[in-house]
Amino acid sequence: MHRLEIDHISLRFGGVFALQDVSLHVGAGELVAIIGPNGAGKTSLINCISGVYQPATGAVRFEGRDVSRLKPAARTRLGLARTFQNIALFKGMTVLENMMVGRHFHQRTGLITGGIYYGPGQREEIAERKLVEEIIDFLEIEHIRKKVVHTLSYGLQKRVELARALALEPKLLLLDEPMAGMNAEEKEDMARFIVDVNEEKGTSILMIEHDMGVVMDLSHRVCVLNFGKKIAEGLPLEVQGNREVQVAYLGAEASA
Repeated sequence: MHRLEIDHISLRFGGVFALQDVSLHVGAGELVAIIGPNGAGKTSLINCISGVYQPATGAVRFEGRDVSRLKPAARTRLGLARTFQNIALFKGMTVLENMMVGRHFHQRTGLITGGIYYGPGQREEIAERKLVEEIIDFLEIEHIRKKVVHTLSYGLQKRVELARALALEPKLLLLDEPMAGMNAEEKEDMARFIVDVNEEKGTSILMIEHDMGVVMDLSHRVCVLNFGKKIAEGLPLEVQGNREVQVAYLGAEASA
């Protein structure tokens, strides 16, 4: 059984198809990249998986369960987490506070018990804080843990967003252009952390990324979209050598 199965989904806005009959799977512990030119439907696919959009046809299955009609919060409880193309942090809160928001779905104490901060509420808070601190150490952001997010550099904000997603303890992590706008050093760090999340934590990852060097180095498999259709899928080197991919995405001349 695959961790994620996309089964012939289609999505359209009015008369425009954002996705057409797209199928894809992600296995347990697998890192799959989605590539394609702008407007190819990559983020629309992530939105269908996370529950922001509901496909017109087809199904999204998570660990064998059809989640196509579940709300985003329900999918999060099952073990899906995501980051966004445009950073979606609470920028007036600290790094630690943003990460504790990510633990919200795992808290069991009620509003009154948690608010009193005594007994079960206190014990749960301590346990949640311990897990968050482990993620802070994992992503090497101890030095900014108490800083307000809007004061941080863009690259560090991207890392904090990854940290908040990891605080949800996902089985499947959806990354929408995690390295967009970063310099070379920041990309190296983020690539290392993504590999560590995949290999050390065993988290399945579905990643949209435009940097072909990153895609080739990190991915187990690559899926290529163009105008909402899947035009190729396979090992990174196979996809890189695919003529249709070269024409659609890498800028090769169709007549060459």
